[in-house]
Amino acid sequence: MAVLNTQVWGEPGASPVVCLHGVTGHSRRFRRLAERLPGHRVIAVDLRETADSLDVGAATWVGHSFGGRLVAHLAERNPDRVERAILLDPAMHIDPAVASERAAGLRNDVSFASPDEAIDARLADGSLVSTPREMLEEEAEAHLERGDDGRYRWRYSPTAVIVAWSEMAMPAPPWPACETLVVVGAQSWIPLAVPRLPHLRSLPVPGGHSVLWDDFELVADEVVEFLR
Repeated sequence: MAVLNTQVWGEPGASPVVCLHGVTGHSRRFRRLAERLPGHRVIAVDLRETADSLDVGAATWVGHSFGGRLVAHLAERNPDRVERAILLDPAMHIDPAVASERAAGLRNDVSFASPDEAIDARLADGSLVSTPREMLEEEAEAHLERGDDGRYRWRYSPTAVIVAWSEMAMPAPPWPACETLVVVGAQSWIPLAVPRLPHLRSLPVPGGHSVLWDDFELVADEVVEFLR
């Protein structure tokens, strides 16, 4: 495991909820969700590949995108550690051609003259449907870094992200066998077919792949109810 940083909210003895972000993401994206879960100890990690060795026992695991795929892998390999799973528009499998195209896009340096330019570019790239600008301003505050050349870049490792795209092009892991909530963005660019199984609950939301940005209130309400 290569954990870069860990964010923890809530009391040490509370029921643990472990959150895994997607590629180019970071742990603080789960702050607003953690604030809606005062009865739990929410642990979110910055990671490169996996959280299999995170020192947490049985817990509820939340994963967005690539993080959702990681949770599914963990549930397969260590089912005793995953009491419940919450998969937020999980990238269970990406068409290899699409994954290759996305990885190739990381070979060029992507930088911006200002935080506003970075936010404008993100809002214009078609991946977000209804995300308020203030959410991206908060994101830029935490995740945008100014380099020695004066240009701004989002803080993630392109090499690690390229590796993640190759992993997502591999066959999908099985769906978790535990009680699982699957949030599906209706306008997400990731195709996702959730099987009809008694322990899987599928929740469609109106927005795109970034469900915690496009549809935060809907997702947070459902997560609170699922964990009740």
